[in-house]
Amino acid sequence: MELKRVVVTGLGALTPIGSTVSEYWNGLSNGVSGAAPITRFDASKFKTQFACEVKGYVPENYFDRKEARKMDLFTQFAMIVADEAVQDANLVEGSFNPDRVGVIWGSGIGGLRTFQEECVNFANGDGTPRFNPFFIPKMIADISAGQISIKYGFRGPNFVTVSACASATNAIIDSFNYIRLGMADVIVTGGSEAAVTEAGIGGFNALKALSERNDSPETASRPFDKDRDGFVLGEGAGALIVEEYEHAKARGAKIYAEIIGGGMSADAYHITAPHPEGLGALNVMKNVLRDANIRPEEVDYINVHGTSTPLGDISEAKAIETVFGDHAYNLNISSTKSMTGHLLGAAGAIEAIASILAMQNSLVPPTINHFTDDESFNPRLNFTFNKAQEREVRVALSNTFGFGGHNTSVLFRQFKD
Repeated sequence: MELKRVVVTGLGALTPIGSTVSEYWNGLSNGVSGAAPITRFDASKFKTQFACEVKGYVPENYFDRKEARKMDLFTQFAMIVADEAVQDANLVEGSFNPDRVGVIWGSGIGGLRTFQEECVNFANGDGTPRFNPFFIPKMIADISAGQISIKYGFRGPNFVTVSACASATNAIIDSFNYIRLGMADVIVTGGSEAAVTEAGIGGFNALKALSERNDSPETASRPFDKDRDGFVLGEGAGALIVEEYEHAKARGAKIYAEIIGGGMSADAYHITAPHPEGLGALNVMKNVLRDANIRPEEVDYINVHGTSTPLGDISEAKAIETVFGDHAYNLNISSTKSMTGHLLGAAGAIEAIASILAMQNSLVPPTINHFTDDESFNPRLNFTFNKAQEREVRVALSNTFGFGGHNTSVLFRQFKD
């Protein structure tokens, strides 16, 4: 069968450096750090006392108070960005068949705050099982897709992908596949996460995964820098409206970019550490290039996973050099996690948006907080350190890798009729 073309017609973002798509891009292009001391709880006894929180978030600015109490923060974030994307795409009643509009979302953890609060309340009680009737619907990761579909009456494919930090990119790839196979016309996709909690910070501290640079939070996320000491936990969400090209054309939609390939692989190596030679990352990039049927030399920009961990950054850079050969030194590479922190299951969504906006604006966002070169990296690699660089980006690749060895890559191309 002939595969259908798939395009992106709407975007939504709620991030630690901007609460709309335009604010987010402004933060990215200007190299703004979203890291600051934690405000959501008293972190003074934790090894890490900072994170990349969504700034000034007040649920009542978006929801009725009673409605907000029925949703965990990760679902609230999902609803907000989905609404921005739906409006951006001008998905108005009568312009689509609701039976062929789906929601495929990503979240690595789901309602962590809700789960923590309910367990703490029970433990502090007298043993009588008193639980919020919305405990389960607030906590489960799939509820975000369900809530979005209920709000808009979208009756197409509906589910949530869970693959740790690769979740949102898995959701985008699934959406891409459903549409190119003719199983849907439009899908709201992306991801959301809200893990800046005592359990979230404490759990990642126990893994020794987080930076402990409490004296300078804004410089703590420093991918590819010699003195990197772990990632910075972030929160937020990103949404993309993914649509079959002819359907978008028929309703006069604006088109941001075309999705041309999706790749997946597994490290099959370790529950948290990447393969030391970057085997999973190497395979997933080969897979996405093969799926898109393009040559490595056609890629201009890679938005890397680049978490600022000692091992992860090295393995990804090795894989890029292996896959792209000499062209690796013509690429722009950057880690926007240096600014947003690591949004876990939502990372792939906001980084896909960053990749698309880089194409739209002919500007590669930087990897900020580079102070000291690391001899582990080939100096010929262009990590776009500290300052955005002007460049025409015709094809952009976005990588996301998750605990458990889950690897995903998605390719975007400038749209042409």
